[in-house]
Amino acid sequence: MSAAAPFRLFLPLHPPLAPRRPPASALPSLPRHGAMPRPRVRLRLHLAAGSSETPPQASDELDFVGTGTDADPVAEEGPAPALAATKEWWEWALLVSPFFFWGTAMVAMKGVIPKTGPFFVAALRLIPAGALVVAFAAARGRKQPSGWAAWGAIAAFGLVDAACFQGFLTEGLQKTSAGLGSVIIDSQPLTVAILAALFFGESIGAIGAGGLVLGVVGLLLLEVPALSVEENGATVWGSGEWWMFLSAQSMAIGTIMVRWVSKYSDPIMATGWHMVIGGIPLLVISVLNHDPALNGHIQELTSSDILALGYTSIFGSAISYGVYFYNATRGSLTTLSSLTFLTPMFASIFGFIYLGETFSPEQIGGALLTLVAIYMVNYKSIVGEK
Repeated sequence: MSAAAPFRLFLPLHPPLAPRRPPASALPSLPRHGAMPRPRVRLRLHLAAGSSETPPQASDELDFVGTGTDADPVAEEGPAPALAATKEWWEWALLVSPFFFWGTAMVAMKGVIPKTGPFFVAALRLIPAGALVVAFAAARGRKQPSGWAAWGAIAAFGLVDAACFQGFLTEGLQKTSAGLGSVIIDSQPLTVAILAALFFGESIGAIGAGGLVLGVVGLLLLEVPALSVEENGATVWGSGEWWMFLSAQSMAIGTIMVRWVSKYSDPIMATGWHMVIGGIPLLVISVLNHDPALNGHIQELTSSDILALGYTSIFGSAISYGVYFYNATRGSLTTLSSLTFLTPMFASIFGFIYLGETFSPEQIGGALLTLVAIYMVNYKSIVGEK
């Protein structure tokens, strides 16, 4: 139906139609000039779910809505409320699910790393998930990368965004909580904003600039444990917060690299292959590091540990990235990035429930400041979309 303003068309029907033919005595008399055949009226009602032939109820007139080119019966009711509510809930769940999977995967990784080793978990999170993404993209007809430029870009992308990001993350998880680590990692939009301004000339406005300043303060509060470790004579490399900070910077640089990589390869294919390629050096490091899982202790893993590893790889990587890209094709990445705060929220909640993790007062303040700063940095784009 076209977008022209609707009008109402009233069609009188005489005599009224009824499901049964009235008795002959009730029929109106015919004109003297001769018998006229009684008109037969047939209506086809086009419904949302299909079409059906239904005789109208007895009435003197039928109400139609049209645009000048067609006419349809006025629907007294829209879609079933239950159906509409279910659809709305499903769309909301799709939007939020990647952040839920990422946050809870941090908790699952934190619980299983002591039994398997950090680099084994990092490799297992990347390689199977990347293979699933590649297989899915191939089934959807996506083009495989070709040429040295494409594979070189994907390899560099994999080294930074996969190997460094996941390697630093799992190393840091050994020494900090899943919730705190998630807050630090999800501060990467602050670095992305700076790099995007330097390389692409993007502006974040005055509110975004204020958000950057606030974010630095928040990160300093989050890094209090790392600073205190250094003051006590230990090296900063022994701080989980510092490793998480490096992980966030790797992810930020990887985010900037996406535009470059997408020039040479399909972005979905590049995502899958960069996970596979980035997972290989982590697997080599796991072997050289004598991680417990590869040093004769893998049989000691319980069924819960195996489920945690599977959840981390399948839901925490393959499905979460797939759903995230699906949401991106239907909406805006800026809108999705405004939901970044959900990841540390889920990680903190489930970390408290399953691992008994808590924040210090300084870290709570730093986490709140960092989350507000992330929103402020994205404020200009979010308001621009609305």
